[in-house]
Amino acid sequence: MDERRTVKVSKYLSKHLRHQPERIGLTLDEAGWVEIDTLIEAAAAHGFRFTRAELDHVVEANDKRRFAVRGDRIRANQGHTVEVDLGLPAATPPSYLYHGTVAAYLTAIRTEGLRPMNRHDVHLSPDRETATRVGARRGRPVVLSVDAGAMHRDGHVFRVSANGVWLTEAVPPQYLRFPQTH
Repeated sequence: MDERRTVKVSKYLSKHLRHQPERIGLTLDEAGWVEIDTLIEAAAAHGFRFTRAELDHVVEANDKRRFAVRGDRIRANQGHTVEVDLGLPAATPPSYLYHGTVAAYLTAIRTEGLRPMNRHDVHLSPDRETATRVGARRGRPVVLSVDAGAMHRDGHVFRVSANGVWLTEAVPPQYLRFPQTH
């Protein structure tokens, strides 16, 4: 499967497993799972055909491990804008986590902290490199450090998704460290 096709199928899966399942007539269960055959049939009925082999390739080849397959079902690992309960237990975060953004958002972030916006949770990376890649999707990246250890001690709950993304409801500004600007 060529790279363009892999990306196209991955984006289609993200759109319909994270954001708009109803657009193609899918109903996710409370944990975000759907039968793979049902997904393939619904996609085909709405003009986008892909095979189980292509789906399996996208799941395996995706460097961000966006999707999980369990038996004959699939779900997105995180990033939903539709209501799902991923069933992730609370976890103790490392001392620091990281968030990639761009300079245009810094004024609001300094005032309001990090908010989930249209998602259920704020997404945090375990390392600066991942956060840099996330921020770079919107322009020149700015990486913020999150004092996750202090947040955890202060009662904030963290969970970690199957692909290593740390999730929390919000990050108040006092827990953020901004890079020095010259």
